[in-house]
Amino acid sequence: MMVGSGAQLFEISATAEEEAYRHLHSALRLGRYRAGDRLIPEDIAAEIGMSRMPVREAFRRLAADGLVVIRPNRGCIVAGLTLDEIYETFEIRSVLEGLAVRLAMPHIDAEVIAELERLLDRMERAGISGSSDWVARHHEFHATIYGLSGRPKLMKQIAALHVTIEPYLRIWFDYVEKPLSAREEHSSLIEALRTGDAAFAETAMQKHILGTAPMLAEFASPDRR
Repeated sequence: MMVGSGAQLFEISATAEEEAYRHLHSALRLGRYRAGDRLIPEDIAAEIGMSRMPVREAFRRLAADGLVVIRPNRGCIVAGLTLDEIYETFEIRSVLEGLAVRLAMPHIDAEVIAELERLLDRMERAGISGSSDWVARHHEFHATIYGLSGRPKLMKQIAALHVTIEPYLRIWFDYVEKPLSAREEHSSLIEALRTGDAAFAETAMQKHILGTAPMLAEFASPDRR
C-alpha cells in the first residue's frame, strides 16, 4: 500500500484497518470529535483514501477500547464520560500508576531524574506559551515513569486510561491556569522518586492523580451526569 509522510506516515506492513484505527485513535485523543458525535464511515474513508470496510473494522476496535459505542440505527458514536466515570477513571489510574511507580523504583537513577526534570521544563514552557502540547508533554512525563515498570500489560492499561481522559484534559487546559501548580505537583513527584522509597513514591503518585480528578470534573461534561 502507499505510504504517506509526516504525521500520516505508517509502516509499510500496516493494513488499511490499522491505518484507519490509528487515524481515528489520534483524532479522538486530540479531541477532534466530541462526546456524542456520530462517526460517518463514508466520510472518514474518503478523508484517508480507502474503502468503508477497514473503517468499520476500526470502529469495532475503538469500541473494544471504550472510545466509541456502536448502536443499532445510530451507527458509531463517540463515547463520553459522566462525572462519576471521570472520577472512576482517575481512581483506577491512581492504583495502576502507583503500582507502576513501585515497580519502576529499582530503575530510577540520576539519569532518569534528569530526564524527568527536562520533561517538566518542556511541560512548563508549553503551558506558559498556551500550547496544547502541554497535555502531550504531561503524558510523556507520566509515561516515562510507568514505562520503567517493566510490565507490558500494566503499561498498556495505563496508556488506555490516558487516552480516555486526554480530551477532557485538553478542555481543562483551555480554562485553567496550570503551569505553576503543575510545576509544583510534578516537582514533588520527582522528589518522591529521588528518595528511593518505593512506598512513599507510590503514595505520592496516587495522591497526585486523585487530586486532579475534582479539578478536571469541574470543567468536563457538567450536563452528562
